[in-house]
Amino acid sequence: QVQLVESGGGLVQAGDSLRLSCGTSGLTLSYQNMAWFRQAPGKERELVAAIRYTGSTTYNGDSVKGRFTISRDNAKNTVYLQMNSLKPEDTGVYYCASGFPTYGRSLSRPSDYDHWGQGTQVTVSS
Repeated sequence: QVQLVESGGGLVQAGDSLRLSCGTSGLTLSYQNMAWFRQAPGKERELVAAIRYTGSTTYNGDSVKGRFTISRDNAKNTVYLQMNSLKPEDTGVYYCASGFPTYGRSLSRPSDYDHWGQGTQVTVSS
C-alpha cells in the first residue's frame, strides 16, 4: 500500500522560509516522478514543482522559480520542497504526488500522478 505523508506546513510571515517533507512508503522512490501541487481556496490544484526519477526538475513558471527548490533523497524515501521568500499568494494546501514515469506522461497535470498525500496547510501572512 502506497502512502505519502506531508509535513512541515504552518503559519509564517511574508519573507519567511519553510521546508516541506513528503515521506513515502510502499513504493520505490527512485522509480517515481514526484511533485508538489498546491490548491488555494476556490482555485484548481496547480503544479508547484516536479522532479523526475532521473533527478531533473521543473517549476511552474516565474511565480516560484528562484524561490522554491524541490529535491529528493531516495535513500530516505523522502521528497522536499524548500520554500524561501514566501509571499501571501503562496498560501494554500500543498500536496505531494507520485507517478510512475510511463510513456506519454508529463509532469504538470494531476492526472500524471498515481498517488497523493493528504496535504499540508501553508499560510503566509502579509
